[in-house]
Amino acid sequence: MAPARLTKLRLLGLDRSGPPPLETRRGQPLRPWTIPNYVGYARLALIPVFLYLGMSSGDGRSTTAAAAYAVIGATDYLDGILARITGQYSRLGVLLDPLVDRLLVVSGVLVAWRFELLPRWALGLLVARELLMLILSRVALDHGLDISVSMVGRWAVWPTMFSIFLSMLSDTPVAFALLVIGLVLSYVATAISIREARRHGVR
Repeated sequence: MAPARLTKLRLLGLDRSGPPPLETRRGQPLRPWTIPNYVGYARLALIPVFLYLGMSSGDGRSTTAAAAYAVIGATDYLDGILARITGQYSRLGVLLDPLVDRLLVVSGVLVAWRFELLPRWALGLLVARELLMLILSRVALDHGLDISVSMVGRWAVWPTMFSIFLSMLSDTPVAFALLVIGLVLSYVATAISIREARRHGVR
């Protein structure tokens, strides 16, 4: 089957019609040494840097820590764009990208929790959702299913990350409002994942 034409919408990841690339499917080689994966490795390596900057900030308000968080978050789509431009798709890339996103969210929650930058009950709900998704991903892999992120799940990432980013800069109600939006979208995405898993016979 010929690959789909690379339109602007497909390049930006907004058009995900059609089957996923063969190289990303279960059972394919990991192919760790690709340009998109190098971006993923860099994002992963920057997370401990962010944690150090955030935890050593004194009160959680740190422009430097917020900037590091923004860089890691903003490059979320860069590896996907590079994969589509270069054609360097890989199984590892599909597994690595959501893992880095979850680690980044949890790292941001740790900083926000320690300094009470956002309500802890909301942060607790966010961590509970991330842990649930890790369990669901493990169950899906054990049942031979591919891990797929719904569009709602992709939308949920941005308000959540932006909420944590804003909370490290100032005390603003916008940060909490964005966190609530991210939580709602996250739990909707989780419900979609559970429904899909049950549709494929996972109990």
